[in-house]
Amino acid sequence: MSTILHIETSTEVCSVAVSEDSHVIFQQEDHSGPNHAERLGTMVDEAMSFTDSHAIPFDAVAVSCGPGSYTGLRIGVSMAKGICYGRELKLIGVPTLELLCVPVLLREMVEEEALLCPMLDARRMEVYAAVYDRSLKAVRAISADIVTADTYRQYLDAHPVYFFGNGAKKCMDTISHPNARLIEGIEPLAKWMQPLAERRLLNGQTEDVAYFVPYYLKDFVAKKPKDVLRKEE
Repeated sequence: MSTILHIETSTEVCSVAVSEDSHVIFQQEDHSGPNHAERLGTMVDEAMSFTDSHAIPFDAVAVSCGPGSYTGLRIGVSMAKGICYGRELKLIGVPTLELLCVPVLLREMVEEEALLCPMLDARRMEVYAAVYDRSLKAVRAISADIVTADTYRQYLDAHPVYFFGNGAKKCMDTISHPNARLIEGIEPLAKWMQPLAERRLLNGQTEDVAYFVPYYLKDFVAKKPKDVLRKEE
């Protein structure tokens, strides 16, 4: 099996966890943010001191890669890449919206045919959202949505749809469909990253540490040759 350091900084909550053989053996959360620049380094140091004191070697670092807070993601990804370089570890990117689905699937009674729609707040009636089935297969990819009564109607007319995340509550009056379900209190936390990160590591879905970037820079990197990026670093 594997030991993975998990870092989550996509929202105002800053969290770090360590999983070993599918069990979370260390976790810390700071809900007083956003103060990731101040807290993340200390939390990571404590996590690594914990594993070092128990002679537990890391296999990889998993980091939430967005969408989410521009500053938070930049801090989290930079920290993860630095650790991977320093300890020669593999890097795993975990999409934040997929991560949000984990506590829903673990803790809620979700109908077999239901769809999951995690939402991260953007501004006004805008959200970042995706639609997944219960196996976390993407029914609709991540998109920046302006929410109206019709934005998710094609899914709501056919299935119960669970909306959650910090962008969901503000949308419910607008969505207002009998198949719409709101789940409150769902946050992307490092302790929920374990099943997603382990599956990616097992399947060889690791990242190029040199060129891995958060969600908001993916289009930029895809359009620019690597030799140009190397000159700009």
